[in-house]
Amino acid sequence: MRSLIVKLYEWLDLRFGIRESIVPLAQHPIPRGATWLYSFGSATMTLLLLQILTGILLAMTYVPSANEAYTSLEYLNYEQPLGWFLRAMHFYGSSGMVIMLLVHMTQVFLMGAYKYPREATWIVGVGLLVFTLGMAFTGQVLRWDQDAYWGVGVGAAIAGRTPGIGPQVVQLMLGGPTIAAETLSRFFAMHVFVLPGLLLTFLAVHLYLVVRQGVSTPPVPGKSAEQYDAEYHEEIKRGEPFYPDGVFRDMVTCALAVIVVVVLSAWVGPYGPNGPPDPTLIEADPRPDWPFLWVFALAALCPPSLEGPMLLGIVPLGITLLVLVPIIGGRGERSPRRRPLAVAVVLLVFTTLGVLSYLGATAPWSPDMTGWSADPTPVSLVKTLSPVELQGALVMQNKNCRNCHAIGGLGGHRGPDLDGVAVRLDHDELVRQVVQGGGDMPAYGRQLSSAEITTLVAFLERLRPDREAAARDAAIPETSAGSGGE
Repeated sequence: MRSLIVKLYEWLDLRFGIRESIVPLAQHPIPRGATWLYSFGSATMTLLLLQILTGILLAMTYVPSANEAYTSLEYLNYEQPLGWFLRAMHFYGSSGMVIMLLVHMTQVFLMGAYKYPREATWIVGVGLLVFTLGMAFTGQVLRWDQDAYWGVGVGAAIAGRTPGIGPQVVQLMLGGPTIAAETLSRFFAMHVFVLPGLLLTFLAVHLYLVVRQGVSTPPVPGKSAEQYDAEYHEEIKRGEPFYPDGVFRDMVTCALAVIVVVVLSAWVGPYGPNGPPDPTLIEADPRPDWPFLWVFALAALCPPSLEGPMLLGIVPLGITLLVLVPIIGGRGERSPRRRPLAVAVVLLVFTTLGVLSYLGATAPWSPDMTGWSADPTPVSLVKTLSPVELQGALVMQNKNCRNCHAIGGLGGHRGPDLDGVAVRLDHDELVRQVVQGGGDMPAYGRQLSSAEITTLVAFLERLRPDREAAARDAAIPETSAGSGGE
């Protein structure tokens, strides 16, 4: 048997050059003092491989169809042998990968390992973080349950606020004006093809840069990044080969990471799916997975006037600052003992993210749904209404529309005030908005009868300032556009 293995190895070595490629890599020298802190990157890569393996196995059963995605997940949970375990491993492996990547980047930042000459290694690492979070978000959507459905709705509402190109961004994101089968297909393609391809490409570049620049030496107070580089080649001659000690530390850390994922998977089980997606179910709680809870908290807690700028600005700003880190502070002192500002930044960022994530896990996603239910519609708005319009005002009151929309200065502000809605939207647009929803607003098409929609829209068409003309379809001649007038 042993001779057979030896012959097989020699056959492979002759054709693939294993000794020429793997052996020098294993003997690649690393600085003395490279501790366990240096093994988080390997653990991240190991969890990525675990995600690829479990993802391939799940894709053999998962059906990326709006009609079958949910049932295929239930089949995995309850009928496919060990399907529940595979789903759980993929879920906790994703969380573990995000945690390991954050820990790895924090360690690199605090130890100044991103400084000269390893700036490009850091920047590529930021790309790996962005693509990893993209994988986590698109994976959440693939659950195609209530949370995922409304999570996409909230994401589309945020994207729709992009100045100038909001509608086009939403169209690109959803594959249409509403969440539908095309939406799931797009997220599936992003999760299975686009993001993994980008992730693996950036990983290859990252590993190339690590080998080319070498592993950074542990920081010493009073020593600048330029001095490290000038002395690196002499320092590395006194280092140790990556094998066996470095490999041992990496293997132990990787094994612990995988064991944690396996134990959590077996103990807790898979997450979701949490009920079939239903656009009429306004009680759904679109709380995202934990990496995005801080964004959710911003959306839930910001004043409406600040939601757009905050949500559209803070994520790109954060990514830009991460990319600029080695450009702004790529020289000088590396030791965290001489960099109190860097330590303070880490503490501030993680404290802020922790508090926001806690609030995101506990804050409501929309205002108190009974906040305005007991308050009557202002008399000034109803005293001149026709019977049909008055019935519409009752529908609006009974369906709690005012918990999100203010009229006459009273009501919630999650959605736009409706005092001038008839100036902005014509009759058909009002009907479409009520039936199909859009932005943060759910679709009410299956919650209202045709008669209720007719009366509600009739009431909405009266909500405009006296001197403002009602909106009308530009394709209809003005003389015949009388549906929105009084």
